[in-house]
Amino acid sequence: MSQADTKEAPVAEANTERRLNMIEAINDALDISMSRNDNVVVMGEDVGYFGGVFRCTAGLQDKYGKTRVFDTPINECGIIAVAVGMGAYGLRPVPEIQFADYIYPGLDQLISEAARLRYRSAAEYTAPITVRSPFGGGIFGGQTHSQSPEAIFAHVSGLKTVIPATPYDAKGLLISAIEDNDPVIFFEPKRIYNGPFSGYYDKPVEPWKKHDASVVPEGYYKVPLGEARLVSEGEQVTVLAYGTMVYVAEAVCREKGVEADILDLRTIVPLDIEAIEKSVKKTGRCLIVHEATRTAGFGAELSALVTERCFYHLEAPVERVTGFDTPYPHSLEWAYFPGPIRIGEALDKILSE
Repeated sequence: MSQADTKEAPVAEANTERRLNMIEAINDALDISMSRNDNVVVMGEDVGYFGGVFRCTAGLQDKYGKTRVFDTPINECGIIAVAVGMGAYGLRPVPEIQFADYIYPGLDQLISEAARLRYRSAAEYTAPITVRSPFGGGIFGGQTHSQSPEAIFAHVSGLKTVIPATPYDAKGLLISAIEDNDPVIFFEPKRIYNGPFSGYYDKPVEPWKKHDASVVPEGYYKVPLGEARLVSEGEQVTVLAYGTMVYVAEAVCREKGVEADILDLRTIVPLDIEAIEKSVKKTGRCLIVHEATRTAGFGAELSALVTERCFYHLEAPVERVTGFDTPYPHSLEWAYFPGPIRIGEALDKILSE
């Protein structure tokens, strides 16, 4: 089936809702995408018979067969290289890299081939691949199973980088990524795979003010890439976060009684800079929270953009709360996470200026 033969549907056709965790929402997105377009294939280590180490691809091989959902050798460079070739041929591969920490052997294929293929071929070829990978902490995996390398990919022109924080967004963003003609890095925060948490107490977060994040419409819908989600509204400070840190930031602001505009970025490339600028100009203060290391983390780019665009509206310097510039510790994972103490101190500092 060619791209033109893809079964067309409106952006949203879902009219019933279910409660799903992020794993189930991702599985649903893959199922729907494969049912709508025969060119969508799923590949990776243990994604077939076993259904993925986190079970995100469970049942797909039984439904679509071994030619569309298949296991690969433990060879991340080869997985991504094959996916690039398949995409140039006209398929829409969705390779899974078992943990984000394993993606580094495939960097050359992603950076030198996938990201540049459209430009190098004058748009004769594209690389419509979606590289899924669990990332971040939450399982005490330490240095080899818990890294957050999103800033590496944000630096590469030609790649899009998506990080959902809710099951609703995970499904809608993944469908959008699969249908996008450019390569997408789709990082899935493993700590909230099984449901939203407050970020440090391991207790469910209260329902969102606008909708319960675990309620996911049945059927086909898309969440556009490049649009941030306003989690809460407030006048005191703008908080920029993504992935697991959205829940941490919300919990701290709620417990401290801080009225904050909390923006879940959802995609860091493309970035919804208009939403960020609008919020910071309203509040006059900005706090950035992410789990990755501080130096050259994506928070540095956010800080620079906010300063460039909102300097004369700022009432205090931009603050960052991040992971530390150290290898990710196994036993000290909770100390490494931006948590209530460090985020609370940053809020106190920025609100006292």
